[in-house]
Amino acid sequence: MPKVKTHKGLSKRIKITASGKVVHRASGKSHLNSTMSGDATRSKRNKKVCEKSVAKKLEKVLHTHLKGAD
Repeated sequence: MPKVKTHKGLSKRIKITASGKVVHRASGKSHLNSTMSGDATRSKRNKKVCEKSVAKKLEKVLHTHLKGAD
């Protein structure tokens, strides 16, 4: 039986922390930011932690167990 490969596109966009949580870049900051408030722009600078429901879906694609999905 062949090996199960991880989704490389996804693995480059996320990071799994030591505690098993999934961290990703905030969306919606590439262009058209002049209409955004300063608070919204500043909050999108930081990394975001995935919710449990999303982490469960990512487990299937990455073929790894994530503690944040429990």
